[in-house]
Amino acid sequence: MSDVELVLRSTRVVTPEGTRAASVAVAAGRIAAVLPHGAEPPTGTPLVELGDDVLLPGLVDTHVHINDPGRAEWEGFRSATRAAAAGGVTTLVDMPLNSIPPTTTTRALETKRAVARERVHVDVGFWGGAIPGNLADLAPLHEAGVFGFKCFLLHSGVDEFPRLDPAGLAAALGEIAGFGGLLIVHAEDPRLIAGAPAATGPRYADFLASRPRDAENRAIAGLVELARSLDARVHILHLSSAEALPLIAAARREGVRVTVETCPHFLTLTAEEVPDGATEFKCCPPIREAANQDALWQGLYDGTIDCVVSDHSPCTAELKTGDFGGAWGGIASLQLGLSAVWTEARRRGRTLEEVARWMATAPAELVGLRAKGAIEVGRDADFAVLAPDETFTVDPAALHHRNPVTAYAGRTLHGVVRSTWLRGRRIADHGDVAPEPLGRLLERRP
Repeated sequence: MSDVELVLRSTRVVTPEGTRAASVAVAAGRIAAVLPHGAEPPTGTPLVELGDDVLLPGLVDTHVHINDPGRAEWEGFRSATRAAAAGGVTTLVDMPLNSIPPTTTTRALETKRAVARERVHVDVGFWGGAIPGNLADLAPLHEAGVFGFKCFLLHSGVDEFPRLDPAGLAAALGEIAGFGGLLIVHAEDPRLIAGAPAATGPRYADFLASRPRDAENRAIAGLVELARSLDARVHILHLSSAEALPLIAAARREGVRVTVETCPHFLTLTAEEVPDGATEFKCCPPIREAANQDALWQGLYDGTIDCVVSDHSPCTAELKTGDFGGAWGGIASLQLGLSAVWTEARRRGRTLEEVARWMATAPAELVGLRAKGAIEVGRDADFAVLAPDETFTVDPAALHHRNPVTAYAGRTLHGVVRSTWLRGRRIADHGDVAPEPLGRLLERRP
């Protein structure tokens, strides 16, 4: 223990074995030991007394749209990672769109890394993209260290990231399965959505009708069958329709390698409460009814849903018009995910141990980040310190997001993030983020 540089002590430390009073020793940016609460630190070692605040593993958010370069006015690496740090997120993985260029070639990946390198306040990795015409780019991107490949089965919202048709999907998944990669999929059936009533105007009910849950259900069923036939690994993004859960559970029992995520907005917001014209609530697939939300929570309890990640997809205020047909579809929530999920979880009688598993451990496992996601000897000393019983009211202007637009505006949430630590260094304290970016760029490891 002579090399210990720092000890954090709390009466409530969330570890893989449960929550207990403990002292966590840090050396060279890693967790060196998890000791009894009263253990004396080595002479001269700084001791951070957290009292009854909860020491959680730093969150791992594997679904973040940073949009930089090309649309950095929507969100950039500096603002996104500052928001992450303030919200207890210590690791994120950036989506291959809506940046220009999208991350669909190794050259584009290097462009994105060059932009990000000196700007990140948390650790950042990258997804690649699978689009028509880039089949030959997938293996080189895999070798360059992306964590997997995203595709859309319908229009992505930006023309530079086209959808894969059924033949293109099969070809991409076959290629990715061949080198042991992961395909992550925005799964909505384009034919069913094309046949649904078009969304125009301010009524949320009209927008909800334009994205029927059957579009998700059918797309997921087809994806599961393709994964089964190719013995491929697939991940379903931002599950909104709880009706798909029995199909997913059955496929997993049969050995199909399919995982699934949902998002804080699907677990905490309901269609019934969305005001007409409030397009800050617009996302695709959409926020659905309260009964559907209850079933999503059940999917978390029973393990059918693996993880909870933000799908932070911001834009400028001008793009969030009052027309649900024309407004950009995306929820800005990167800084608020932990508090939002904990607010609803505690109301439902769930624990912070579960929240840590859904929002830190499981996302880290999804992308193979073995040094992240848990308070355990040998892992990175990444922590979020939470006052779980304190509340705050969301003021969009006070967030670190580049644009003050969020569906959580004015909501009172439980769980105040006191501080965030990255490899044993405090990067955020009571909402203030350290000026020096200390994050690193991450690559997939074999």
